Amino acid sequence: MEENLREKVKKAALEYFAAAQANKKELEYIPASGKVLDGEDLQAMIEASLDMWLTAGRFNDEFEKQFAAYTGAKYALTTNSGSSANLLALTALTSHKLGDKRLKKGDEVITVAAGFPTTVNPIVQNGLVPVFVDCEIGTYNIDAKQIERALSQKTKAIFIAHTLGNTFDLDAITEICKKYNLWLIEDSCDALGAEYKNKKTGTIGHIGTFSFYPAHHITMGEGGAVCTNDAQLYKIIMSFRDWGRDCWCKPGVDNTCKNRFNMQLGNLPFGYDHKYTYSHIGYNLKITDWQAALGLSQLKKLPQFLEKRAENANYLMEKLSDLRDYLILPVIPQNVKPSWFGFLISVKPNDKFNKQRLVEYLENNGIGTRQLFAGNILRQPQFTADDIKLRIINSGLINSKELTEKHYKMLPNTDFIMNNTFWVGVFPALAKKHLDKTSQAIHKFFNIV
Repeated sequence: MEENLREKVKKAALEYFAAAQANKKELEYIPASGKVLDGEDLQAMIEASLDMWLTAGRFNDEFEKQFAAYTGAKYALTTNSGSSANLLALTALTSHKLGDKRLKKGDEVITVAAGFPTTVNPIVQNGLVPVFVDCEIGTYNIDAKQIERALSQKTKAIFIAHTLGNTFDLDAITEICKKYNLWLIEDSCDALGAEYKNKKTGTIGHIGTFSFYPAHHITMGEGGAVCTNDAQLYKIIMSFRDWGRDCWCKPGVDNTCKNRFNMQLGNLPFGYDHKYTYSHIGYNLKITDWQAALGLSQLKKLPQFLEKRAENANYLMEKLSDLRDYLILPVIPQNVKPSWFGFLISVKPNDKFNKQRLVEYLENNGIGTRQLFAGNILRQPQFTADDIKLRIINSGLINSKELTEKHYKMLPNTDFIMNNTFWVGVFPALAKKHLDKTSQAIHKFFNIV
């Protein structure tokens, strides 16, 4: 009886979705990104709602299992956002359980200034020192050739993103990490499904992070994940995610370790309940089963989403290829299979036009655009208004309030990106007619100026 009622509810929801879609209007404004949802997604969310479990449960367990299988990682942990995934990944490396390998306050982490703030923020939030290296134009990833010049005896990790789904040079960077015994965190929040030499990004370094925000390759609304192949890191990440507890039992489960009342940790009395023993200063960054149910439904469609993104990106590349005198189009290195998040374009310096004018023209003509996030994060108010210790390649330790044009010029390509680079959409809801509109508007701009 109960199962029949469930099916009736889900069937009704599917009918509602179909009716709502029938009334959907044609896109007048072409967004740079967006979610793609269907009736199966709605049914999955309703299925989880009918369970009335609310917190992470059976759908979350299954999502973590399937996501790990998809990426090829041994372990996957969900969290409430990609930003939280980044926070957990770096914070895990500060754990006392890592002994001499742990990151301590004042240690340095190699990163870039052209990207999203929450790749850099966890470095600062953990009392570590970000060391900024410049990027390449075309791939917009870290210039791996510069990394060794940025190292010091305090350098302990590299924490960088695969820019908009185009992977950085993992061969060169993993070799540097091995040579100098550094941790590597792959921020794959914008690169789910990208591959380097047939391996999924986010699984090649020590820890990988992912985001399921509506603008991303799949969505849970809000949500993210952390992947690792290291059993110890897996437990540490789980601890920081789940209030800092030492116990690794799932919600509603007790005594997984079979030793619940038979331990003595810290200065607690012997036998104190392991379920309420805390080994880290942690957070509560879990998701709900409702989100996980949506994630499971979306994960089934990820291959076709990635295929459509690639098709759209290749189509736009072809359509804009005749404008290479004016524009720098994306460069995909050998051994890389990108998972296109967006289509990055740089306007070549000249006396007639610039990025700002082109972006304003596109927006005024119904084409959504986005910056490469923070541009040069060192110029953002979060740095100029605060006292943050940092280094830039070829500089000593400085306070962010002391930054001047001299320092910004140490990252010339990062400033170029800030001034000349933006991106447009290639997400799966866009058809060729939308990409034609984008291409035509860009061509018309250059005919006008």
